[in-house]
Amino acid sequence: MSTLLEELEQHIRERYEIAEDDDDFDVDVHLFDYGFIDSVGATALIAHIEKTYNLQVTNQDLMLYPMNTVNEIAEFISKKTAR
Repeated sequence: MSTLLEELEQHIRERYEIAEDDDDFDVDVHLFDYGFIDSVGATALIAHIEKTYNLQVTNQDLMLYPMNTVNEIAEFISKKTAR
């Protein structure tokens, strides 16, 4: 999963313009509480996940799986693609 984690981290850094030397950002930071991603960004991130990893993120998924950190998002993708 490390490659998946690295890909997600890089995408989020690039898409949301997070500097490499940002001390607040890591794979376990709450992306929304720390202001890295807002609701519009969340919609774009879901679209990216669906397109890139060829899966559908349902409303039920959003209720069942925490997806607030890069780690949580990677775990979700791993679970969904393992089926």
